[in-house]
Amino acid sequence: MFENKSQKEILEILEPIMDNCLDGSNEGDYEKHVKHFTPRLRNIVTPENLRSQLEYRPHGYFTKREFTLLVRREKSIGIVWKQFISKTNDEFVNHAIFVERDGEILIDHCLIC
Repeated sequence: MFENKSQKEILEILEPIMDNCLDGSNEGDYEKHVKHFTPRLRNIVTPENLRSQLEYRPHGYFTKREFTLLVRREKSIGIVWKQFISKTNDEFVNHAIFVERDGEILIDHCLIC
């Protein structure tokens, strides 16, 4: 997938994808949020599922994040960021798995906890 790319080059590709995902969540825009999701993940994060997630925002909105770790796998790339959220000084973990499908880079798993 990214065999010949440096960590910097990989992040230049994946960071905007995660930006779009989190911006879509912050804006309550389902199509923007799932734009780069695999069909498997879209089946999990339905419009109703996202709406229910957004109804309860005790910590506010996603703000900045700091890259922590990149894990190269045979058929995917895992990224871990330290994620910050607007209404708290708590630090969260943002973990995502990216895959290539038909020449497009997509999110196959994402969890912020």
